[in-house]
Amino acid sequence: MDFDAPLLVTFVAYLLLILALGIKAYRQTHDLGDYILGGRKLGAVVTALSVGASDMSGWLLLGLPGAIYLSGLSEIWIGIGLTVGAYCNWLFVSRPLRVYSHHANNSLTLPDYFENRFQDRSRIIRCLSASVILVFFTFYTASGLVGGAILFENSFGLDYSVALFSGAFIIVSYTFIGGFLAVAWTDAIQAVLMLLALLIAPVAVVMGSGGISTVVSEMQAVNPASTDLFGDLGFLAFISLVAWGLGYVGQPHILARFMAAESPQKLAPARRLAMIWMVIVLFGSVTTGLAGIAYFANAPLDNPETVFINLSQNLFNPWVAGIITAAILSAIMSTIDSQLLVSSSVISEDIYRVFIRPEATDRELVAVSRIAVIVIAILALIIASDRESRVLDLVSYAWAGFGAAFGPVIVFSLFWRRMTAMAAVAGMLIGAVTVVLWSNLHGGIYDLYEIVPGFLLASFAIIGITWARPEQREATLASYDAAKALYHRD
Repeated sequence: MDFDAPLLVTFVAYLLLILALGIKAYRQTHDLGDYILGGRKLGAVVTALSVGASDMSGWLLLGLPGAIYLSGLSEIWIGIGLTVGAYCNWLFVSRPLRVYSHHANNSLTLPDYFENRFQDRSRIIRCLSASVILVFFTFYTASGLVGGAILFENSFGLDYSVALFSGAFIIVSYTFIGGFLAVAWTDAIQAVLMLLALLIAPVAVVMGSGGISTVVSEMQAVNPASTDLFGDLGFLAFISLVAWGLGYVGQPHILARFMAAESPQKLAPARRLAMIWMVIVLFGSVTTGLAGIAYFANAPLDNPETVFINLSQNLFNPWVAGIITAAILSAIMSTIDSQLLVSSSVISEDIYRVFIRPEATDRELVAVSRIAVIVIAILALIIASDRESRVLDLVSYAWAGFGAAFGPVIVFSLFWRRMTAMAAVAGMLIGAVTVVLWSNLHGGIYDLYEIVPGFLLASFAIIGITWARPEQREATLASYDAAKALYHRD
């Protein structure tokens, strides 16, 4: 049997497992609440692993190892910033958001939560937040499709376009069928695969190269700055890397997992498991990139983001390589499916039900959600069709967009009683527009990652407007107080 056959067999076996989970989830999906948030039934383990997998995506196995392979250890500051940001998100945001979103008329989506939290009857918050989600998730989904295309192209020798459509078809299929439960269950399996893959690859390189000292020597021979924690980083570059952590509080696909937890009490053990998983996989991702510098010293890679793929196919027998290939696809799928689901739920719950057919049944809304999954995937495919697209570039743009537009609004809405709908609209709009404009400017201060000015300006807008005209409506204040009382009781 040649190399391709066992690789293909193990890969297809994994895909059949994912499809089976999609069918099982389909049988447990009875209404829109089940399709969008799984009926708020996620246990601690599934919540933790699902958050981790949907967060990290192909960036973990393609983007970050590629950045480390290209620039050395200095890129680790992205991982450090993300770890701090993720921990703060779990510690300060997860539990109050679970309580407040349920109290706010059982809000199923972020636009739903924003509208109910501020009792906005104008629908402006819902429209604006839905638009932000659809715009930035289209780019975010495109980043995953690019990652999938790179995987299929390198593993099976497919043309980029064929690889792109193949990956999209697989991911859309089980998301279309099973909804949130399918996404959450598959994410949990994918998280385990990602963990194992990132531990195996760097260990194999070290053992095959004669030990850590040999690997380090070869790395320094290729790039003397590869082991320097700061390398050639300037102040703006350092702040830009660490600032990735700011994005966590605004990512809809991560926040949706908090909202779907079975109970607020489940989030504490979920946080501990999620952070242990995150630290291990980030360490593995960084180590994989560093190992690639040494392993490919005599034959540098054309595309640095293929370093993990090439390591797995060079180091392991075809059966193990097939499992690792499935792990890479897992990382890609775990984020795309979440993004497609959140985007489709926005279309069905926040646009179709609110503005087009308020009397629509749950069955009809689920059908609309499934159609929306296909439409959004098609738009993302158009963006991803550019062969020169880079996973990290697309992810960084979408990550900044959500972090700046939603992050400050989420934080202040949970912890500032007097925040108003007008402040939320201003913060959301200023954060999103700043990211779009800043990302198209270059040189000097504009080399700073766009999430920093976007997050800061959005926060200043919220603070200024709320101080000038704080919330006065008794019903809105009473609703906030009731939610806060529930939070402290739980």
